[in-house]
Amino acid sequence: MGFKDKLSQSYSSAFINKYGDRITQVQGRALSVKTEEKSFLGILNTIIVTIVIKQDNVRTIATCIYKKKRWFKKPEFIPVSQGHSLVVQGLKPDYSKKKKKKKKFKDYISIMNVMNLTTKRDLVPVEGGQKRIQRVRQDRRFK
Repeated sequence: MGFKDKLSQSYSSAFINKYGDRITQVQGRALSVKTEEKSFLGILNTIIVTIVIKQDNVRTIATCIYKKKRWFKKPEFIPVSQGHSLVVQGLKPDYSKKKKKKKKFKDYISIMNVMNLTTKRDLVPVEGGQKRIQRVRQDRRFK
């Protein structure tokens, strides 16, 4: 292995060790998308995107938040609108570090990657292109 391979392997193993139990994936339709862009003196640009997703084959609703800060350039996000089919990959909140219970603390997924299956675009490009994603059916024998 070359130096780049060793470095990328060490980064990925450290990430899995730190966040492995919190990594999650949500697939479903976008119920609402809210984008907020803020700029502080034109130097520090921030974007906050809140996506509410109704999961497929489940009656639950997931709230996903994407926060990004960038100096001088505006951070980008893929176009997502209501009704688009999405796959969101991200991290669940860490309950062990939360010392005080806040009344307004919400369960949300902090977005790392969004795959828009309707327009076939990704927030972070995946190696090998976008593969056809198959939906998993539940086994209804043991209900």
